[in-house]
Amino acid sequence: YGLKPSSFSNPKVAVLCSNKHTSFSPILGFRVTIPLCGCWRKGQTTHVAASWLSRILVNHPSPFSIIKEDVYSWRHQLREFKSEYRVVALDLRGYGETDAPPHKENYKLDCLIADIKDILESLGYNKCVLIGHDWGGMIAWLVAICYPEMVTKLIVVNFPHPSVFTEYILRHPSQLIKSGYYFFFQMPWFPEFMFTLNDFKVLKSLFTSQATGIGRKGCRLTAEDIEAYLYVFSQPGALTGPINHYRTLFSCLPLQHHEVIMPTLLLWGERDAFMEVEMAEITRIYVKNHFRLTILSEASHWLQQDQPDIVNKLIWTFLKEETKRKRE
Repeated sequence: YGLKPSSFSNPKVAVLCSNKHTSFSPILGFRVTIPLCGCWRKGQTTHVAASWLSRILVNHPSPFSIIKEDVYSWRHQLREFKSEYRVVALDLRGYGETDAPPHKENYKLDCLIADIKDILESLGYNKCVLIGHDWGGMIAWLVAICYPEMVTKLIVVNFPHPSVFTEYILRHPSQLIKSGYYFFFQMPWFPEFMFTLNDFKVLKSLFTSQATGIGRKGCRLTAEDIEAYLYVFSQPGALTGPINHYRTLFSCLPLQHHEVIMPTLLLWGERDAFMEVEMAEITRIYVKNHFRLTILSEASHWLQQDQPDIVNKLIWTFLKEETKRKRE
């Protein structure tokens, strides 16, 4: 559905996610077509999940924008923050129901950063609180660096400042090994094939195993949650878009600009199987504003799903703390 920004004042024009695998009331799912500047073609259809109250939609000056590779991973936060914020979660290009351009060049970081800017403007806003996890966290850092005027507050889950990541991985073989899948994904077609073997056994293991899965000490994925993920990634071509994000990574780093100037919250699960916790503290040197770091000792890489109640509480505290500080 190509929805104009003016349409958003009437939630009835948005369609509830009709697929039973990905519907999570009271969240509204819709598709919006946005213009892109040279990254792909003249328009891209992006799948958006949103949750709001009509009075918030009309009166709240700033949306609460969440980015990540799929909207389903933010289901707990979409429900939680709708009482005071307009909450928007995006399927990044190549994920879920968002269009997937065919060539890997269309997944360069500058294109992904521009997507977030264009989507925010298409929704009728010029500022937001921006949140991202893992790869979405990487993009959130870069949006904050490249478009600081658009980000009032930055919240990142389990991903360090990009410069910290690139410097750390070169000096620490242990992190290089944990990030080995970055190099595996550089091969054409074979990674996609490996994920499909034995009814997506590798993908199931990623989310459920003792070593890497969600909920080792917190909320476990339900059978319905697992089905939702498998449904999305089992669609024809559904794996190529997400993997293409990694296939262009090395052409975009290192960064020319580094500083983050807005208040920043970094949340980290210490039992992350993919990211070493030492990078979290080093990130502090690149944030030239209030920086809060919280490390959860029993949490995994999938923090916002693993420990949703704690994560939501920490986000509320950060948002209200900054508001109080401004008033004082």
